[in-house]
This record gives sequence, structure tokens and C-alpha cells, in this order.
Amino acid sequence: MNAPAPTHRPIQQLPDQLISQIAAGEVVERPSAVVKELLENALDAGATQVTVRLEEGGVKRIAITDNGRGIPPEELPLALARHATSKIASLTELENVNTLGFRGEALASIASVAAVKITSRTQGAAHAWEIVGSHQGTVAPSSGPFGTTIDVQDLYFNTPARRKFLKSEQTEYGHCAEVVRRIALARPDVSFSLTHNGRTIDHWNTSESAKRSAQILGGDFAEARLQLDESAGPLRLHGYVGLPTASKARADSQYFYVNGRFVRDKLLVHAVKAAYEDVLHGDRFPSYVLALELDPAMVDVNVHPSKIEVRFRDSRAVHQFVFHAVQRALARTSATAHGDTPAPVSAAEITPSSTSLGDTPSWRRPHEQTSFGSQLASPAWTSGSGGGGGGGSRASSTFSPSPFPPVSRWDAPTGAGVPQRTSDYGALFTGTPKPAQPPGVQEAPLPETTRPASDDDFPLGFALAQLHGIYVLAQNRKGLVLVDMHAAHERILYEQLKNALDAQAGGEQMQVQQMLIPVTFFADAIEVGTAQEEQETLKALGFDIAAVSPTTLAVRAVPTLLKNADAQTLARDVLRDVREFGGSRVLIERRNELLGTLACHTAVRANRILTQPEMNALLRQMEATERADQCNHGRPTWVQLEIAALDKLFLRGQ
Repeated sequence: MNAPAPTHRPIQQLPDQLISQIAAGEVVERPSAVVKELLENALDAGATQVTVRLEEGGVKRIAITDNGRGIPPEELPLALARHATSKIASLTELENVNTLGFRGEALASIASVAAVKITSRTQGAAHAWEIVGSHQGTVAPSSGPFGTTIDVQDLYFNTPARRKFLKSEQTEYGHCAEVVRRIALARPDVSFSLTHNGRTIDHWNTSESAKRSAQILGGDFAEARLQLDESAGPLRLHGYVGLPTASKARADSQYFYVNGRFVRDKLLVHAVKAAYEDVLHGDRFPSYVLALELDPAMVDVNVHPSKIEVRFRDSRAVHQFVFHAVQRALARTSATAHGDTPAPVSAAEITPSSTSLGDTPSWRRPHEQTSFGSQLASPAWTSGSGGGGGGGSRASSTFSPSPFPPVSRWDAPTGAGVPQRTSDYGALFTGTPKPAQPPGVQEAPLPETTRPASDDDFPLGFALAQLHGIYVLAQNRKGLVLVDMHAAHERILYEQLKNALDAQAGGEQMQVQQMLIPVTFFADAIEVGTAQEEQETLKALGFDIAAVSPTTLAVRAVPTLLKNADAQTLARDVLRDVREFGGSRVLIERRNELLGTLACHTAVRANRILTQPEMNALLRQMEATERADQCNHGRPTWVQLEIAALDKLFLRGQ
């Protein structure tokens, strides 16, 4: 089908009405765009109270009332004229915009596609004044409170083709409501009220940002968020980032503001996403409310008609600042960063013993203390050996085991389906399992050592038992703690592997474990070729993988942190990633993904039976490890069941 031939006309000046309608196509995309522009004008006027009234999703009516400065009667015609504004007057001011509006196009564009009436009264004026229609309308006396009301009715009444492209009433209302929520989040110092078809939907009084974000994003976000406030030179980032465990399947709870303006900027979104990479699934989206403040001269807000996109003068510096600020906030997601210190146990709740420990409650006394090294070879993750380090000052081979006397949990005879009580953490890293106790034999008590006077250093408490070979049950002052041992151990290993590589980049030697007998396995030609070509990359990762024949590879060394894992599985994983992404990219862009895979394969598996000292060592290392609240895939590593919740289960006190 041939396109119609263009009509040839002489160049001519377009009429003002048509110019405004063309501009309206960019500015007034749908009713929510009108709401946005009018709300921004209200805030620029210094309003502290704003009321938004909508009818039929905003198509029939949008009326916004504020208590701002108002517009003098002599300026009302200019308010509806194109390119007339009080925000800027020169190029210098355009390059340093610190208001939400500045172009002077919004009201004129709106008036060209809808019926508009402005009623305004300034402070000290005897009454209000109004103008109807356009800048050519007559200014007449009116009644009204101090401030301004802009009433927009019958949107697109004179451009019916545009009106046909609007969605259903509920959809258009949803977009309008979202605009109000965005602006209300940015300005908790302003009260907002939203009404639709005569019914009040939302009302937010002036409050603090913490309360406003909880009201708008919900209680789930309020209970799973981290506060953030960091500055670097002219940059300041503050607000709240949601915990990875509270992520969502859609990116519908992400709010980013630049100098108070809501933006959707690829640079900022990427910076936040990159900060979450260590703790969140690829198909999950974090929730956050973040505000970036910087010199207006460092950002250009005049790059899109909707003003929802911005451009930074030094985009790399902004990206790195946001990335590191959010990353540091997420790094605090460990047991030591959670909540307030629990209230002390009252004297009425326990019976003090008459031992030399004085009035210390019996359940909190050091019945047993030990050094992990005195029971079995110290694993790398308890002593920081192997170049990894736990990422915290309390990462040590000395720990406090359970305050309860040791009890053998497996008194049944050895047989099929009966797990043996072995030192799995010790075997995992040292290859030296602790022999199982004979049936009916009580474990010898562990030697006592001095325990710190306060439990505040041990927020995850002390181990009680292991459940189904998967979960560690521990008791702290708040109640019961449940730990997913594989997920927790995976995070610990992952952080230590990252620290080991970072230390190597700083000039330290990567700690590797030479294999007494190299592990050989069949390999195809591609794997053999990769091992030969990427020796430098493999060495940087702590692996020594050599070809001993055209079809055989030998693993001669692995990182010390992974020395007890399946060497063949680790080698294949490393070779696959190096082959797929290239050596340099694996070490830079894909490094953390590879380390996460290695940590997952190395972490303790289900049905491995741990001793109480090993469980307690795991708890202590969790407390000393950054991001220990989530595994590498974003799942929680532990949960807290408080005494009040347990009492509720058993109807105690009811």
C-alpha cells in the first residue's frame, strides 16, 4: 500500500493555539502528567498543604488546591501564557535550576487541551481573583482561601483523537495516584490529600521521612529497610534501602530523587542494582527510597519534556558514589547490626545459683568454653587463615559454645539411615573427622574458659541443637534463632573468597593448598585448551590445573578456603566460566558470580551433623561477616522467633 503523497505548502507561522497543542502532546501525555505539573507548581510556591481532587480518573476533572504564596491578579494572564515563568530569567539560572518547574509551558499546554480555571489569593489580599480559559481571559474577583486552586476539566475535549488513546478510568486514576505518592514521598514536610470521585483515598499529614515512607510503601518495607545517609564532597545520598529478603518480583517500589525531583535514570538504577548484586537474585527487585542532593550546576534536568530524565556532568563519579553508599549500607546486614539491644532478663524470671559467679542467671553462665583448635584442627573460616578473613574484628578461632552441658544426641546403634555425629566442619576444611561416640557414651565436658560478661557481643546466641541436618537452633536473649547452615556458610565463604582476591590485588599472596596427590579427571579438548591458555587467570584465582595428557587434567592446587571441596567440580566450574566469559572478564565483571558458585559448592551440605562447638563457631563467624543476613542468592540465612511470639503459640498469658 503506497503512502499518500505529501501536500506541498509554503512555510508559514503556526498559530499560537496549534503551537500550544503540539507542546501539550509532549507535556500532557495523560491526566497523570497534569497532576505532576500542577503539584510541582504548588511545591515551588511554598505550599505545606495540598489537596488533589480527581473525577473519572482525572479525565473529567483535576482540581489541585494549595496554601502557597498565591498569584497576584496582574500575573494571572501570564500564568497561562506560553514561556512565562517566575522560576528563571537567564541562562545562568537555567544551568542552576533549583525548582521543580522552570519552562513556563505546563499551564499554557494544559489550557490548550482542557478547560482551565485558576483561582488564587495572595497573603494580605482582601479576596481571591480568578481567570478562566487562556491568557486572553478576563481576571475577575472571586472567593477562596489563601493559596491557589487550579481546576482542569474535560481533558482533550477539543482533541478527541488524543482522548481515544487514554486507558480505562481505573488505569488513569492509578497513574495519577502513583504521581501523588512519588511527590508525597519526596516531601514529608507537606501534607497531601487525594480524593477520587468524591471519596478520600489517601491522606498524609506532615511527618518524618521514616513515617511517610512506611505509610506509602507499607509495613513490610518499614520492617525490612536500612537507613542510609552518606556524603562525599558536593554529593549527599540519604533515604532507605530495603533488605534483600524483602525484594519483590516487580520493580514497582523503587523511588529515586535528584534534588527533590523524581527521576528514572539508567545510571542511578544501574548503580543501585550493582550494589545489590551480591545479595539478590537476578530476577528479584529491591525496594528503596533514595534522595541524591548535589549542586544544581552538576546536573542537567532539561533533557526531556517530562523532566523525568537527567544528565550528570560527572556521571562516573555519581555512579560510584551511589554504588558504594548503597553497598556499604547492605554490608551492615549482619546479626550485629540488627535492632535494639534486648531488654535484660528480670530477676523474677530466673533463680540465681549460689556459685562463685554471683547473681549471673544459670542459663547465661559459662558452663563450657573452649578453643576450636583444642578440639580439632582450626578451619580456615574460624581463624581467618587462607588469606580470606571474615570481614569483622571478632573473626577468631576462639568462640563461646553453648551454655548448656554437652549432651550426646545420637545414642542409637550405628546403622542404615542413622547419621553419625562427626566433625563435619572440621572434615570439610581439614579432612580430619572427629570419631563418633560409642552408643550410650556421654561426651566429655569441654574445658572452661573465661566468657565475656555481656551477651551483647553474641546477638545470635548459642547453639542448642541441629534440626533435620539443615537448621541450627540457637538461643539468644530475645528468644529462638533458626539458622540455615548451608546458606550461612555459603555467605561466609563467599565473603572470604572476595577478601582473599582483594588482598591479592593489594600485593598479598593468595593462600593455596597444594594437593598431596593431584586429582585427575577426564576432560574434553576445549577444557584442556582453556586450562593451557588461561594459566594466569587460574593462578590469580588460586588454582593450579595442568594438562597431563590430551584428555586428562590434574588439579594440583586449590585456594586454601576451598581445600576440602570436590576439586574436580571446582575445576570444571572455573574452566567453564573462564571459557565462556574470558579470563579478564571473569576476574573483573564476572568475578563475584564465579566466587558465589565456588562458595555454594563448598559450603556445608544438608544432613551433615555438627557438634555444638562447630555450630557456635558458625554463629560467631556469621556475626563477624558482612551481609551475613542473606546468602549469595538473596535468601535469608537466619530468622528470630522472639519469646512473645513463642508465648502466643502456646497461649501463655491468655
